[in-house]
Amino acid sequence: MKIKFCGATGGVTGSCHLLTTLNHQILLDCGQFQGGKAQDALNYEPFQFEPSEVECVILSHAHIDHCGRLPLLMKRGFTGPIYCTSATADLLEVMLRDSGYIHEKEAEWKNKKADRTGRAKVEPLYTLKDAEKCLLQVKPILYDQLVELTPNVKIVFNDAGHILGSAITEIWVKEEDKEAKIVFSGDLGMTERPILRDPTIIKKADYVIMEATYGSRNHPKNSASIENLLKIVLETTKRGGNVIIPSFAVGRTQELIFEFNKFYEEHPEVKSQLDKIMVYVDSPMATTATEVFRKNAQVFDDETKNYILKGDNPLDFQNLRFTRSTAESQSLNMDKSPKVIISASGMCEAGRIRHHLKHNLWDSRNSIVFVGYQGEGTLGRMLVEGAKEVTLFGEVIAVNAEIHNLEGFSGHADQNGLFSWVAGFQQKPSKVFIVHGETESKETFAKLIKEKLELDPIVLTGVAEYDLDTYDVKNFEEAQLEAATDAEIQNLRQTISTIHSDLEKILYNTDLAMGNNLKADKLVRINNLAQELKKTTLNLGSVVTELDKGEKKETNAQ
Repeated sequence: MKIKFCGATGGVTGSCHLLTTLNHQILLDCGQFQGGKAQDALNYEPFQFEPSEVECVILSHAHIDHCGRLPLLMKRGFTGPIYCTSATADLLEVMLRDSGYIHEKEAEWKNKKADRTGRAKVEPLYTLKDAEKCLLQVKPILYDQLVELTPNVKIVFNDAGHILGSAITEIWVKEEDKEAKIVFSGDLGMTERPILRDPTIIKKADYVIMEATYGSRNHPKNSASIENLLKIVLETTKRGGNVIIPSFAVGRTQELIFEFNKFYEEHPEVKSQLDKIMVYVDSPMATTATEVFRKNAQVFDDETKNYILKGDNPLDFQNLRFTRSTAESQSLNMDKSPKVIISASGMCEAGRIRHHLKHNLWDSRNSIVFVGYQGEGTLGRMLVEGAKEVTLFGEVIAVNAEIHNLEGFSGHADQNGLFSWVAGFQQKPSKVFIVHGETESKETFAKLIKEKLELDPIVLTGVAEYDLDTYDVKNFEEAQLEAATDAEIQNLRQTISTIHSDLEKILYNTDLAMGNNLKADKLVRINNLAQELKKTTLNLGSVVTELDKGEKKETNAQ
């Protein structure tokens, strides 16, 4: 068995790793390179493997640097299924369509220039039609379900806590009479963050592939960033300025909406000022992504579920407005009243945020607030590092606005979070491969876990391939379905007991049927059913809440 690292080795984008066994080729992610012209050029290079020979793709989550070349993979010959969590599948509908549309428009713009200069025309990386074709191959799986991809390969998706639907993947591979377990972290999130659950701690692995985006530093406490954001909003709007927040459409924007919701509910001492401040989400993709979040309540953390059960929508509040049309977006810069504008893209490389920066960077009354990672070579990185002027749409703009970088909002685990996750393995992995980070970050983190955990991690700095050993087992099926522990049985009972009361009788009878000698194969089957019921009932609860609100509005109107 071999693993070939084909992306996210020299930086944080382009996640792509090929697992090759005696009988299968399986791709872990197929992401787009991002961060300037040099990175963008990598997207047009041939893959480091033959796409038609890849049997399936296991996708960690829906960020473009992890999924953005899937349509290109199919365009070049891949025909297999794409496995991901059900929430990721919902987000892919948004992300890939938008990406295909952007590639088409960029090619049109370049070709207009080519016509005027006599240069050769360019082809888009892929089109909207390519993206829609790719979506037909997506096969959703719920968290915590053991799924057999082939007789020799099984997987489980665990919550990574990074964005909605993000997954840590456990992969069991059998070769003849041997087997090995690989754990792919995807992108890990921070603990105790709103909306999402904490990253899952995995007990055992033979091999670990993990990210190290923030392997060399720790974030400020999220509570401090939230307090700073409120302070920035109040001070900026008081002096007549706007607060412009470049934000990733999926994940960060929804977290910001959640926090602003709490601002308006939990700060009566500044209510009179807050009531005058409108918050605009100016990104069609972020608007659609927020609707996807609302449909996937089954993966929310307990705090957010409790909001829903109380009849409150944690992703909506009175002063929130979503803008879709270009005219609505343009009107925000014509309106002189102080406001908050949340807009994509998060690194300021494309999208409506660039227009808002053009109209706001020059004015010292305004504030620009960064709430996520800024890649090397991006406009966002330039601003964070203190650029005095930037060029937008061919015009040089002075940077007079206040620039703030609130790293506590980051969706990536910091060094402490990464270390806690890898230290959580009860069985020490044979090898840990460190990817998805700038060189200094990966090397610093590798040194830390070597000293503290006595592991000898491998830092990837370019395309590379490694042999993976497999281990003798008497029976692969027995190895995967070993006797369930008391803790696992109790965890399953807890899952069942929290599912909505509409199914109380059925679930109560199921619970009674579970003796202490429950075999693991039955545990797996019941657990898979429980996860499906959990998704259905929580989403039903969200729908009922929305319907109830609608009825109240109609009653009040009458």
